[in-house]
Amino acid sequence: MKRELLVLAILAMALVGMASAANYMYEKSTVKGVGYRNLEMVISTQYGYEGVKLVEKQSGSGNVILSKIELEAERQLGVNGACDWPTGDYPMDYINFTSEQELEYMPVSYQTGTYDQKWIDKLCVQNYRIGAVLTEMYTHAEHLQKTTEVKTRAYGEALQTDCCTGVLEANINSNVIGVAHIGWMSREPEAEAVVKGRHVEYGRSVEDLTGVFSIEKFIQLWGNSTCGAISVDWLPCL
Repeated sequence: MKRELLVLAILAMALVGMASAANYMYEKSTVKGVGYRNLEMVISTQYGYEGVKLVEKQSGSGNVILSKIELEAERQLGVNGACDWPTGDYPMDYINFTSEQELEYMPVSYQTGTYDQKWIDKLCVQNYRIGAVLTEMYTHAEHLQKTTEVKTRAYGEALQTDCCTGVLEANINSNVIGVAHIGWMSREPEAEAVVKGRHVEYGRSVEDLTGVFSIEKFIQLWGNSTCGAISVDWLPCL
């Protein structure tokens, strides 16, 4: 009887360990063709207002000359107690996202109906650990050619107080005929700094464009000034 109870206890411990395992998500796709497309991706490394999140939505009709997306997301659990990624005695949430699009609008018709929608491409990335958010959005697009690279990290409670708490970096290069909206915002994530029910805002940048534009932006939001020593995996722009 005691032996059976011991076996059950070991199984229960194993199941608990499996339940707390890090989740890993990866997707890579290439799409080419003519017609109507509707795409939605929703990624979250933690429940609620924690970790890092990404939402990508795209829809429209016409010529999909090239559409390439690569996404990787995970909540890692550090074990070595070091302050440098990827080791550490604290969890780390991360998302790597790359999108390369070349889209041309035109109405298409099939036996199931007529599809006449100009291209929409919306991307939102949130890092709750450092209170940073990035939005890249194109609507009413007759032509859209863009390359977007986003990397975000959220580090848990570290053993050393000078460790970086998180990173959100984006490199955007696009040519659009239509409407473009690109913005970022940085707010104090700690609840103690809430003033009149709102988190203190440190900075924001919002740009709206309507017409024919070529856009290049590099955005870098760090948890503190020591992040450069940790974010060594970021590829520099050439």
